[in-house]
Amino acid sequence: MDNPVPPRVAGPGPRRRDRHGRGMRGPIAPPQVPLAASRADAFADLVQDSVERLERRWPQLADIDFLVLEVPPLNGAGQTWNDEAVPLGGSIAAREGRPARVVVYRRPVEIRTKGRDERAALVHEVVVEQVAELLGLTPETVDPRYGED
Repeated sequence: MDNPVPPRVAGPGPRRRDRHGRGMRGPIAPPQVPLAASRADAFADLVQDSVERLERRWPQLADIDFLVLEVPPLNGAGQTWNDEAVPLGGSIAAREGRPARVVVYRRPVEIRTKGRDERAALVHEVVVEQVAELLGLTPETVDPRYGED
């Protein structure tokens, strides 16, 4: 018993329990309730709803990839955005075995809207405009209710 055991020194690793010894807290809400969905997930759902609405009328949209990105990329060095020039969406034509793509930029759309209904309407407008551009049609042809409030 000449060598007493030294006390354990806490290292820089992750903490296993909180300071009161009760363990880590669980999630705030179960995954099946809307509170658990992130803003990005809710936005992706709005885009998907818009696409499904259009696919009933235009079945060829099943061949188009629909993507959600946070912000539009800057194309060149020194390029800047302003309130007038930040795009809300974009489209890329099919080429070299890749399907056509429609991209909706989440943050610019969220900034321009105040509520979920307004955001859903703007997302649908952006999707309709980009699909119309890919198909070479007018937005009113793609969705007859385009532009109505």
